[in-house]
Amino acid sequence: MDRERSPDHKRPPAHLRAEAKGAEWGPSLRRAFRARIRLRHLSPRTEKAYYHWIRRYLVFHRERHPLALGRREATDFLSDLAVRARVSASTQNQALAALLFLYREVLESDLPWLDDLVRARRPRRLPVVMSREEVRTVLGAMDGVPRLMATLLYGAGLRLMECARPRVKDVDFSAFQLAIRSGKGDRDRVAILPASAREALGAQLERVRGQHAADLTHGAGWVELPLALHRKYPNAGRELAWQWVFPATRTYFHRETRQRRRHHLHETVLQRAIREAVRRTGTPKRITSHTFRHSFATHLLEDGTDIRAIQELLGHRSVTTTMIYTHVLNRGPLGVKSPSIACRWSLSPDSAVLLPEASSSAMQTSTTWSPIRHRFPTDLPPGTGSTPNVRIRDPGGQSCREDGTQPSRSSTSSERRRWPSARAVT
Repeated sequence: MDRERSPDHKRPPAHLRAEAKGAEWGPSLRRAFRARIRLRHLSPRTEKAYYHWIRRYLVFHRERHPLALGRREATDFLSDLAVRARVSASTQNQALAALLFLYREVLESDLPWLDDLVRARRPRRLPVVMSREEVRTVLGAMDGVPRLMATLLYGAGLRLMECARPRVKDVDFSAFQLAIRSGKGDRDRVAILPASAREALGAQLERVRGQHAADLTHGAGWVELPLALHRKYPNAGRELAWQWVFPATRTYFHRETRQRRRHHLHETVLQRAIREAVRRTGTPKRITSHTFRHSFATHLLEDGTDIRAIQELLGHRSVTTTMIYTHVLNRGPLGVKSPSIACRWSLSPDSAVLLPEASSSAMQTSTTWSPIRHRFPTDLPPGTGSTPNVRIRDPGGQSCREDGTQPSRSSTSSERRRWPSARAVT
């Protein structure tokens, strides 16, 4: 196996080595993993994902010790994910990141073959964007707290968990701002507070105030505080400022602190409400909670907002991430309008393809679009008479006028001089 070690390689602790007994290294590896990942201050969702992939990696190789596995075993696991499980490139890279964390951070074994593991190339995907009318339709099919949360998703460009975890102290009505704490990448930012949600959000905060007062009378009223803030401010967990804007309907008992706490509303409540609203409205798109965020950025670009300002509102590290929304505007790729908008067409009685000839000035004065119909368009340039200046091609391939007569070479040339944009489409 490829297990060559560099001269300065640091051996893992004795209870994590490959020669340790199977019943011994399992719990020790689990404790070492949790200690290391929390030392790095990674998010709970990252911890859950990494633990899942490491456990799946060990089960795939019949729970052999990780140090007894080499490059071939790691490659076989990743290949199985891509070939048999058919996971996406991002999922495969997440599993690879979990393996690298296991060997380099938990086992402290920077093996040479770790750098040779191949990362999957992530394809470029365009986000799904709703039109403004579709946003109004979906929001109109929702009610209650989920509708208010969906309005914040679209009006402030929030992510799902950013919308579920704001606290009372983060809402600033005077400045029209909503503070986002510990967002993606553990970064804070300020989002705009949409005017359409101010009244409903104020009513929601009044309900939170009344619910919190009732919880205090029953010996509850506690909420979870970030990190070790409960040791610095022991009573902050019962203050109104730290309460969730969207609290859960039930309380729970926290065993470590023996407190009766209330969690924020679970994110799946909003996800189910959006899915049900999309189903009732019949919107032919795959709309999720993140689609509102995509629509927020795209509509701001359509209104002429600077892309750097949108980057700050979305919390992107690089403007390259924000540039993806420039490709989904209503003006087509790269903001270019198709020249086919100046072409009006219909079908002749004998099913021949027809393209009316019209000058650019005539097209500017006529705005009526001719749908598919079995007659000539009625919005032809004035003064053309009963026979329009068009050329059609019959099924036999001969050029002819509308009345079936074939024009002479001289008349066709004069018509082309009068209508320089004339051309036949077959």
